[in-house]
Amino acid sequence: MSDPRYSIGVDLGTTHCALSYVDLAASDGDKTVQGVLPVAQLTAPGATEELDLLPSFLYLPHPNELTPGDLNLPWTAERGFAVGELARTRGAGTPIRLVSSAKSWLCHPGVDRRAAILPNDAPEEVERVSPLESSVRYLTHLREAWDHAHPDAPFAEQEITVTIPASFDPAARELTAEAADAAGYSRMTLLEEPQAALYSWIQKSSGVWRKQVRVGDVILVVDVGGGTSDFSLIAVVEREGNLELHRVAVGEHILLGGDNMDLALAHVVARKLASQGTQPDPWQLRALTYACRSAKEALLTDPAQDAVPLVVPSRGSKLIGGSIRTELTRAELTQTILDGFFPQVEAAARPVSRARVGLTQLGLPYAQDAAVTRHLAAFLGRQVAALAELGGMQNQNASFLHPTAVLFNGGVFKSPLLVERILQTLNGWLATEGAAPARLLEGADLDLAVARGAAYYGYVRRGKGVRIRGGTAQAYYVAVESAMPAVPGLEPPVQALCVAPFGMEEGTDAELPAQEFGLVVGEPVRFRFFGSSVRRQDQVGTMLDYWQPDELQELDEIEATLPTEGRTPGEVVPVKLHARITEAGTLELEAIPRGSSERWKVEFDVRGGVGG
Repeated sequence: MSDPRYSIGVDLGTTHCALSYVDLAASDGDKTVQGVLPVAQLTAPGATEELDLLPSFLYLPHPNELTPGDLNLPWTAERGFAVGELARTRGAGTPIRLVSSAKSWLCHPGVDRRAAILPNDAPEEVERVSPLESSVRYLTHLREAWDHAHPDAPFAEQEITVTIPASFDPAARELTAEAADAAGYSRMTLLEEPQAALYSWIQKSSGVWRKQVRVGDVILVVDVGGGTSDFSLIAVVEREGNLELHRVAVGEHILLGGDNMDLALAHVVARKLASQGTQPDPWQLRALTYACRSAKEALLTDPAQDAVPLVVPSRGSKLIGGSIRTELTRAELTQTILDGFFPQVEAAARPVSRARVGLTQLGLPYAQDAAVTRHLAAFLGRQVAALAELGGMQNQNASFLHPTAVLFNGGVFKSPLLVERILQTLNGWLATEGAAPARLLEGADLDLAVARGAAYYGYVRRGKGVRIRGGTAQAYYVAVESAMPAVPGLEPPVQALCVAPFGMEEGTDAELPAQEFGLVVGEPVRFRFFGSSVRRQDQVGTMLDYWQPDELQELDEIEATLPTEGRTPGEVVPVKLHARITEAGTLELEAIPRGSSERWKVEFDVRGGVGG
């Protein structure tokens, strides 16, 4: 395969996708030649435009809904679906045929992410697709748009980086890699979105970033996207006279973002309509949610607008006369998002949990507490000791880790009010502990930073710029059940074996631990699996007999079906476990039988709903 001409970065977002690229041949040092691909897509039946963003929506039309040729793209004959702007606008009026938030479903451990479950509330006659297939279609569209625009530089021959939330667990990372592979992304690496945002900020500064940050700085990246809220901490240290960036902490997976805000705004508008004598039905409420999403983006983008009209069609025969007409005002937007999602709280505040009811509708496991600021307080409190291995760098009496600079990412931060609220709240916490206020790192490109940073990362990986060090964001453990006689009402004690330490770099293997375990061949064997973002000293083979509830979080199960070749089904085979972080950034586990050169892949269970 020939050397790549371009480093391509793909932002596979919850609400938008984007593609950026760096011309490797024309770039040198801090001076990079970078662009953003205007993505050709349908904006109306039969109409194609090139837009910087590809909305992450998939529309599944009725066979008789459109005329032949309406879904043609410049590079392909008509398909039975549409992605992008047409899907978003068409789906706002017919939400039962619209797939949205596929990325959030892709990381939902409670469902089979390879099963055709979306749209999740569509009637039986509507075709459904899996979260995995939806992601494949978005990624494929970007590849085809690139190849159409760059016939002399085929996508398959370029270096590709696809971004994911920093908090994605190994199963979600593996599924993203699988989707990219199915879409034809042969040279693919995964990169965490907050890191990509910082890479973009560095690239845009053309080298001036070294004057804006200094040794001892701790940069907090606050990334609130369409589906998730992600927090990362990156420390600035000095090594052999050079500035180095080290990713030292990543927050837990928080399904809280623009989707939640859209739903909240829809309920605000629905209450306003109800007070005027109009009660939207569930179908109209969903359509209202999509309308509020577009209105929110318009109000955040254009400060001059005071209100955006909303039109929700009727499901009956009187489509025009039965439509609901109202508006979303800037005051409603500000109050709902500012007070509901970014309240001013104390540093000791923590997310509020409520008891769940026994029965619930199938849906995404959104965060129970909508306050981003409370989740941020919890993250900084948990990571108070994250800088210990870098020589302290912080006040030893601090109750939370003290950032010195903040970089924002995500479309919601187009609103200066939200940026100001986060900074005001954070700096209030710092002031109570006698710390200097954190400063804002300005110049972030909120829509395109992730794609641009991913493209720049591919350039950096070739030794051309400053690289953020970090490796895995968590240490990973497999549960080991102790052998003991059956005792009524008493579960066997469980230990946790570390199979991959915190910070394990891409392309590295973990030494085999000495312990052996017995696995049954010929039938599925499932393991409980844990992650920890705070246990930084554990090494491969470390066995934990006890841990605090907030030290380890249970993740997706992992499973293996071991072949019976040369063995009796049901036989227990002694094996060792081996961990590897692939070049793409996914975690691989293997079971290696004693006295054999065989290696059995231990896969993450992504089917959902499987008991252990």
